[in-house]
Amino acid sequence: MNIDPTKMKDWQIAEALEPTLKPISRIAEEFGLEGGEVIPMGDYVAKVDPVPLFARIGECRAKYVDVTAINPTPFGEGKTTTTLGLVQGLGAIGKRVSGAIRQPSSGPTFNLKGSAAGGGLAQCLPLAPFSLGLTGDIDCVTNATLHLWAFGSTRRAQRPS
Repeated sequence: MNIDPTKMKDWQIAEALEPTLKPISRIAEEFGLEGGEVIPMGDYVAKVDPVPLFARIGECRAKYVDVTAINPTPFGEGKTTTTLGLVQGLGAIGKRVSGAIRQPSSGPTFNLKGSAAGGGLAQCLPLAPFSLGLTGDIDCVTNATLHLWAFGSTRRAQRPS
């Protein structure tokens, strides 16, 4: 497979690589997670339910790195690229590592660069759920607002003007 991220669009890379992705159930198994601790969101995306996990393992023994507030380079490398680079680097030196990223709101909201899921030379796969907002907070807020407007609540929401 000949992938050149300097010449290919993010969707072309995703199209070429997505058939080779590991199922999320296999990744959860490799991390030692049990059935009730994983909330699958399709074949390749999941959330971890911390309540049953911490009930089983007790106190968390992991180290935590939080990547926040970085100005991207002119090539689009910012928080996602930095996070994925840290994950790859720590994995390369033999650490058991994972990364948690979210679907950013600025790309889809303001029509900014790329897929808003790693606009540099790193990206998150599967691309479509992250790019379309199917896993993000913005989508949840939008759906909740529309639900309140359409079906009402104890206090009727005002229709947006």
